[in-house]
Amino acid sequence: MGIRNHSRTAVFALVGLTQQPDLLLPLFLLFLGIYVVTVVGNLGMSLLITVSPLLHTPMYYFLRSLSIVDLCYSTVITPKMLVNFLGKKNLIFYSECLAQLFFFVIFVVAEGYLLTAMAYDRYVAICRPLLYNVIMSSRLCSLLVLFSFILGLLSAIAHTSAMMKLNFCKSHIISHYFCDVLPLLNLSCSNTHLNELLLFIIGGINTLVPTLAVAISYVFIFSSILRIRSSEGQFKAFGTCSSHLMAVGIFFGSITFMYFKPSSSNTLEQEKVSSVFYTTVIPMLNPLIYSLRNKDVKKALGRFLLRR
Repeated sequence: MGIRNHSRTAVFALVGLTQQPDLLLPLFLLFLGIYVVTVVGNLGMSLLITVSPLLHTPMYYFLRSLSIVDLCYSTVITPKMLVNFLGKKNLIFYSECLAQLFFFVIFVVAEGYLLTAMAYDRYVAICRPLLYNVIMSSRLCSLLVLFSFILGLLSAIAHTSAMMKLNFCKSHIISHYFCDVLPLLNLSCSNTHLNELLLFIIGGINTLVPTLAVAISYVFIFSSILRIRSSEGQFKAFGTCSSHLMAVGIFFGSITFMYFKPSSSNTLEQEKVSSVFYTTVIPMLNPLIYSLRNKDVKKALGRFLLRR
């Protein structure tokens, strides 16, 4: 009981991205810039979709939800990382650590299922265009978004509840820049078999199911595109999917590389780099991908600026 109580009141030290003093200020400025672009891009995309009637369609309803999720899960990680670049001890309380893990899991799982819902939306738009407005009703869109967040919440409850049962009587130095599952398991002196099993099952389901669903959707999408006779029609149909394909490939590729590789294949520094990609870079890239490659977004932004 004494050990468990000690774990509850523990203070962890985050190693951060690097321990080289010369790199701290440049990295702080770099990630501050990334976070500013992330906030402005995702908040701007969400507000633009809200105020522009041109973008009041199911596709942009999902994109607005994706922007909110990107903004939230970047905010869970990046501000603390920025503070740690300037601090000396880089401490985080046990409760703060679990809260960071809890909200990170919610948003990262929700992002995966939102990307899946967007793939289904593209499938209906290209393969069932005459029934698009009937199938993609506002009720179905709301249910898909709600379903994404519920799955994220259930995954977060499972991981955090299992983590709360562990004792941390070894070192309290987390060899990472945020409280992720794997670095915390390395510090525990308890039996982590349940936590590892949950990571394998929940992580596997939340990666495999969306990936398969997206892949099946695009098999039907590409087969429909190839049946279009004109090259202009094929190009236009593919253009509606290209931004989503880029976002899906970057997100699921980096998640799979991080969590489903052999444990001895990467060094700690390489793991940090791959983590940085999906925790800070992807939330910044998504609004850029969808805004720079989307004519409707450009047109809506132009109309909005003209009105102002």
